[in-house]
Amino acid sequence: MFASVLAPALARRGIHYGWIMVALTFLTMLSTAAAMGSPGVFIGPIGKEYGWATGEVSAPLGVRFVLYGLVAPFAAALIQRYGVRAMVSASVVMVLAGLGLSTQMTALWQLWATWGLILGLGAGMTAMVLGATVASRWFTARRGLVVGLLTASNATGQLILLPVAASLADHYGWRYALVPAVLMLATCFILTFLLGCDHPGKLNMAPYGDTVVVPPPPRGGAGALRNGFGALAEGARSPVFWALAFTFFVCGLSTGGLIQTHFIPMCGDYGIPGVEAAGILAVIGGFDFVGTIISGWLSDRYDNRWLLFWYYGLRGISLLLLPYSGFSFIGLTIFGVFYGLDWVATVPPTVRLAANAFGRERAPLLFGWIFASHQLGSAAAAIGAGISRDALSSYLPAFFAAGAACMVASVMVILMRKPAPATTARA
Repeated sequence: MFASVLAPALARRGIHYGWIMVALTFLTMLSTAAAMGSPGVFIGPIGKEYGWATGEVSAPLGVRFVLYGLVAPFAAALIQRYGVRAMVSASVVMVLAGLGLSTQMTALWQLWATWGLILGLGAGMTAMVLGATVASRWFTARRGLVVGLLTASNATGQLILLPVAASLADHYGWRYALVPAVLMLATCFILTFLLGCDHPGKLNMAPYGDTVVVPPPPRGGAGALRNGFGALAEGARSPVFWALAFTFFVCGLSTGGLIQTHFIPMCGDYGIPGVEAAGILAVIGGFDFVGTIISGWLSDRYDNRWLLFWYYGLRGISLLLLPYSGFSFIGLTIFGVFYGLDWVATVPPTVRLAANAFGRERAPLLFGWIFASHQLGSAAAAIGAGISRDALSSYLPAFFAAGAACMVASVMVILMRKPAPATTARA
């Protein structure tokens, strides 16, 4: 609404409007991620209130991860067709509806409908593809750094509010623990509506670091389903796509579905209070913010395959060694720092490899499918770890399996042929 007025005023002061879009996208991804991450605090309290087993509560969370990922390729197509502002607005409304309705649930199927269906679809509309789209459209230079910033907002948002949510849940009940996420979502909705802009071409601006004004892509043509599946058909012919999809599946397997969902209840098995365990997750979130931004900076300068080799390898080692930490406060804090630096450091190199392989406008669509594989991995971990806890009375087999998968991904990514830059990409 005010972008056409604000952009020239900022340009006269040497500030590119792309950085405003980064700030708005940062807040949006932080807010939706906070909504996505908050249910990890509630597995125990909800199970006690309704008498549901861990597997019964975590299964809808697994569905949420699947939908969050599967909607991403179509969200990228919808962003191309309807614009960033419209998609952010629709996403925030859906997430708010899911959170609000969940406070009134009385049966298990309602947990599936709210936290599984509505929250998964709503948050998925502004998942990683939103950040990839903004970075690809608004930036030629500093693109890796921007992806790092936006990725950090998503991952950090999933963890950083958990201590507050855990404290509210302990003192006032799990329903009141949703309040911080709701307030953040309302704020990002208002700011995006007032200041958001879909494309630099609409402001007659070149992307940051470029001199050529790129016109906005046409909004007509094929629908979201056709564009989404067309991108999948294109990716299926590329070995780079399959390598990135597999390694990103392992990324999801070893992060959101495992740590974000089950770390707090696993700590409870060892007598660690929920607030203290949530504090460790906040440490992970804080160091993730630093690690992912550094990863974005590195991805602009070094071979992204070698970055991914080290990221997956070090993450695998940390997960394999976690059971030997003694689950003491000091041991878990060391794990939180080390693991946090690597939490989603994999995203900037993965996005950059996709952009080099598929081009500026096609990369968000292809990355949407790569991100879908990430969320399938998260769902597998969320469901599998819950089953492990119910059947074996232990989460440890799931952690060992995730650590081993990271080692496999580390080897696979370095065997991948380095993609040549696409003609429409600017590395």
